[in-house]
Amino acid sequence: MNSQPSFKMTLGLAMTTALIGTCNMASAKDADAEPTWAFKLTPSLYATQNEANAADVNLRGNLGNQTTWIGQYVRGNDFQQTRWGYEYSADFSWGQIVPSVQLASKGFVGTSVNFQIGGPTYLITGLGRTNLKEYYNLTFDPNDSYVIGFGTKTIRNHTLNLFSVKDNRLNTGQIVTHGTWRWKIDDAQRLVIDVSRKSGRLTQYSDPIKGNGISISYDHGNQFVKWAKEQKVNFTDNNQQRISAGLRF
Repeated sequence: MNSQPSFKMTLGLAMTTALIGTCNMASAKDADAEPTWAFKLTPSLYATQNEANAADVNLRGNLGNQTTWIGQYVRGNDFQQTRWGYEYSADFSWGQIVPSVQLASKGFVGTSVNFQIGGPTYLITGLGRTNLKEYYNLTFDPNDSYVIGFGTKTIRNHTLNLFSVKDNRLNTGQIVTHGTWRWKIDDAQRLVIDVSRKSGRLTQYSDPIKGNGISISYDHGNQFVKWAKEQKVNFTDNNQQRISAGLRF
């Protein structure tokens, strides 16, 4: 018998946690002002070796602790996919739970549950599962995986995270380790730098690969820009550069 958590089990946990969190939010309502929608529109361009250039548009909306998004990825006539997702951030005295679910055309379903446990210095962990249907992975980390790491906010206006995302289902040995620095420069500006290192195989029987990545994003007011460069993107032989720019409203 396979002792790994199943897709249905992870989906059930994510949906149950979201339901509990939503009920808690409803029961906690008092004289506080009702939350209002905040949106983030992100168009992106992807330039990948040995592939046609691709474009993506994502609209993300936040309402209190709830987040939903819809997006469209297009790579010429080779591949197109529409996606929709939802996540809920449930806050507790000991930390945070964020369950999420994503649906996409071509029959894809994915879900995850992530935890942040602790105070100014905290543990990062989580689990992701999909139904293994065709999907262009825009997180560029293994989807059927677990997460382990830690972070700290002990330095004012700075957040430092170090974590790894590791395949624990498909026997590919895929692991991506991230180091992330977030700096709130002032009320209007923010800088985020993420560096990553990957190793593993595309499939169980592929040759192993290694690669590095970096992304830099800068926010000013309601506008933002992000650039990324990644070797062996999604554990293929191809390198990729990405540029995004958008606004919040």
